[in-house]
Amino acid sequence: MPLYIRDDEVDALAAKLQRETNAPSKTEAVRTALIHELERNRAKVPLRDRIVRLQAEAKKIGLPNPDFDMKIFTDEMWEE
Repeated sequence: MPLYIRDDEVDALAAKLQRETNAPSKTEAVRTALIHELERNRAKVPLRDRIVRLQAEAKKIGLPNPDFDMKIFTDEMWEE
């Protein structure tokens, strides 16, 4: 779904960012800014909290199947 900027001030900020970062387009400038903002926001979450969240996700996934044989799986995938 496309993002349409209907605010003149936001459009001007995107154009300014494009010029200052030498981005090929306003879209690329906004994409980069959003990625950086997400990274900055994630960094605000303490490492301990991020680890707890990741551990909870890993617990949902569960332990690997001890009977799984990667060699057999790989061989089956490469069979013709």
